[in-house]
Amino acid sequence: MDAPIRCFSCVEDVIAELKPIEPVYVLQPAKFRAAAKRFLDGFPGDPMYAVKANPAPLVVDLVWESGIRHFDTASLGEVRMIKTRYPGAICHFMAPVRLTGHAKAAFEDFGVTDYVVDSDYELDKLLKEISDPAKIRIFVRLAAALGGALLELSSKFGTNPDEGARLLKRVVMAGAKPAITFHVGSQCLSAFSYAQAVEIARRTLDKSGVKITALDIGGGFPAPYINSEIPPYLWYFDTIRESIETLEIPGLPLLCEPGRALVAEGLSLITQVVSRKHDRLYLNDGTYGSFDELTLPGFDVDYPNRVFTLDARGHVRGLAGTAKPFRVYGPTCDTLDVLPRPQMLPEGISPGDFIVFDAMGAYTVAVRTTFNGFYPDTWVQLGE
Repeated sequence: MDAPIRCFSCVEDVIAELKPIEPVYVLQPAKFRAAAKRFLDGFPGDPMYAVKANPAPLVVDLVWESGIRHFDTASLGEVRMIKTRYPGAICHFMAPVRLTGHAKAAFEDFGVTDYVVDSDYELDKLLKEISDPAKIRIFVRLAAALGGALLELSSKFGTNPDEGARLLKRVVMAGAKPAITFHVGSQCLSAFSYAQAVEIARRTLDKSGVKITALDIGGGFPAPYINSEIPPYLWYFDTIRESIETLEIPGLPLLCEPGRALVAEGLSLITQVVSRKHDRLYLNDGTYGSFDELTLPGFDVDYPNRVFTLDARGHVRGLAGTAKPFRVYGPTCDTLDVLPRPQMLPEGISPGDFIVFDAMGAYTVAVRTTFNGFYPDTWVQLGE
């Protein structure tokens, strides 16, 4: 049974009481609820939480409690974790390449009926593992390298309309239910990218002559970071709704795979300045911990930050003053453990001060390592 989590009213209270030497993850349930409501109310279909964005049990609990019931699970391990924790959850195995036997286990042990392929080999492998193809939907993944996202996701997976059309015909011949999926890329800042991808799907359908039973438009919905102005979500939902009409398939079931957009804003991270050398700061967390995503090529955003200090009486107050750029290093002995861009922070920042980074819920907890013996894993919550 999970241990109860400590609750505080604000991050200042966390700092004042704990005076944490190690990093602290701060959950904010109200922000999880707001993010889920945005998709449940606005998206014209079923949103699936992409578990890979943050598989921490405390986080997935808040996603579940916020009303999300569909989960994009990309491995048997994720399927097992979700179905064990929430038996009523609906898992969708949306990875185009699976380890041998994992589709069979997902189907027979957990009742998973949605799978993805983008090649003949993966389709053949899937059909060998599923005892009754009529019970599953097979999504053919199309490439959608459209340039609207900070991180593209079509160079590894996805096929072209000609090959996609042929695969759809094979799915029908096998007796399974045909469907289409694509992914426009992570942190997509152009709502029009989804309309372009739907057009690729429409061309594929025209070539195939197949009537699909579902469309999964993937993820890519952005989160608010520094240097990344995001359009209103309504623009995405309206664009998707209008573009789907061009397929001329009334009542077509629609899915999407938000990961970042459901969890990023709901988690903050309290770090402490361990040392300072002129314009260099050394923190108790770094790129081998919670900041790995910042190092990805093309991902040129930063997390919003706030700085707090303890006064002579131990009271927590915000640190003001002129901001200047600092190179920020993590706690490990590796010189690569440095944030890729200088961080603008108050010039008076000192060892012992605390930097709170916001919007830290996506791809931070998921990719942290135990390198050099550091592993951030202290959790608190704001509110009940």
